[in-house]
Amino acid sequence: MATKLYVYTGTGNSLWVARQLALELKDATLDFIPNLSRHFKVDADRIGFIFPVHIWGLPSHVIQFIDHLQINPETYLFALAVNATQPAATLLQLKKLMLTRGHSLAQGYSISLPSNYTPWGGPGPVETQQRLFREAKEKIRAIAGTILRQERKKVDRGPLWQNILFSWIYKMSFRSVRRMDKKFWVDDKCNSCGICSKVCPPSNVEMIDEKPSWLHRCEQCLACLQWCPQEAIQYGKRTVKYPRYHHPEVTLKDILDQAKANKE
Repeated sequence: MATKLYVYTGTGNSLWVARQLALELKDATLDFIPNLSRHFKVDADRIGFIFPVHIWGLPSHVIQFIDHLQINPETYLFALAVNATQPAATLLQLKKLMLTRGHSLAQGYSISLPSNYTPWGGPGPVETQQRLFREAKEKIRAIAGTILRQERKKVDRGPLWQNILFSWIYKMSFRSVRRMDKKFWVDDKCNSCGICSKVCPPSNVEMIDEKPSWLHRCEQCLACLQWCPQEAIQYGKRTVKYPRYHHPEVTLKDILDQAKANKE
């Protein structure tokens, strides 16, 4: 049976998860979730969605993909939501969204990895990062078995207080996320390489007078900040003092491949 994995990533965590899952499933093919403005038909026995949790909910990139997805109603669907230990109600949100589009989410899992939201601090000590990687591998191995057996389970979720509070924050902030890029700025370490513009999934960064400028269609993935080789991109006042992070097994070329796929 054919399995299709669709991944959306900013700093590589979700891509790493998708690759680990593909290794376990053996028959899976992996593609990036494209930017869509038209219907998108997918033929597969099983389809999985791997994506990061953004502000305790679904990234707009993923919502747009689900909105345009055309699949057989009997297709087995599953999802892995990558987060820094706070999935909140993201997978419940996805399940409800799919139901409104005529799809049924068979199962959804939370995968905890190092935080890549630098404005709230760095990814944590290397020892902690390595522990999270090991635990994620073990969980992904177990998840693969449930997928191959095509089991149906309740989706992972955070504690009730988290689901209520963080889901409310997500709903209140969702429409303003696009303009959150007004807090980005560039310091004098910038050498005008343009990598920030190339890695941005929604093509939100444009080089103007050899410096990055943000176009107010941000998704808060922080790819521009994390992949800047000079660490010249800042967000607010705190990121100057925090270390950058992208998954150690994901390369700049991987992220550029996603950007290329989005433009095709």
